[in-house]
Amino acid sequence: MFDWLTAHKIPLGSTMADFVDFLTTRFQVVFDVISVVLETGIEGLTDGLLAVPPLLLIALVAAGAWFLHRSIGLVVFILAGLLLVTNLGFWDQTVMTLAQVLVATVICVLIGVPVGIAAAHHPRFYAALRPVLDLMQTVPTFVYLIPTLILFGLGVVPGVISTVIFSIPAPIRLTHLGVSSVPTQLYEAGKAFGATRRQLLYKVELPYALPTIMAGITQCIMLALSMVVIAALVGADGLGKPVVRALNTVNIAMGFEAGLAIVILAIVLDRVCKSPETKRKGR
Repeated sequence: MFDWLTAHKIPLGSTMADFVDFLTTRFQVVFDVISVVLETGIEGLTDGLLAVPPLLLIALVAAGAWFLHRSIGLVVFILAGLLLVTNLGFWDQTVMTLAQVLVATVICVLIGVPVGIAAAHHPRFYAALRPVLDLMQTVPTFVYLIPTLILFGLGVVPGVISTVIFSIPAPIRLTHLGVSSVPTQLYEAGKAFGATRRQLLYKVELPYALPTIMAGITQCIMLALSMVVIAALVGADGLGKPVVRALNTVNIAMGFEAGLAIVILAIVLDRVCKSPETKRKGR
């Protein structure tokens, strides 16, 4: 009945495949450079963290959490949680995952925050950007792995690139929300004192929007951690590998322990990175 409709298929998939082939043919050197830079940075950060004795690194994280939040409960949880991860034998994988998440989050922040600011200042730009952000967040994450695997090869880099694509809408959206919600009275007060556009940005908009921007960064970290297992399918090291191995061998013990390590890391990062202003508002 619908043969007339399916007989003339719109070549969306083949067009995308041709586009990826075009990129591979014309810009492979660029992708190789990006791959080398990212892989070197991730490996360097991982080696640096692994060079620190686990107990010392755990103590430093706990001390940093105390300095930021002055919470005994948070410090106790960090100590207990990370010591449990070490006891389970997943310390090295946790550090690898942490390095990947940190690199992906830094990339998302460096790109997402300026784009969010530009979107807040130019409504037409945000109107054109919003469908792209919706697409990035709704396309199944496995789909990202296909072109990134072709462009960057097997390893940690396609996993990080896919993580960035999946996570970057959060800082863009929340930066846009924070900057665009600055009260008009603050703008008028800044202008009355003769502030330039740059001064209004750094002294009015960003300080007011900082809690919302930090919420976007925290959400970005959680989204990046949700890609850990998927990134392991293309060769990324970390906590995703034992989960995938446990799935393939139906090893309940390994799967539960590796999953618990991911949960502990996610909670630690969420609590440490959450700004005190956000926590107070949440209460």
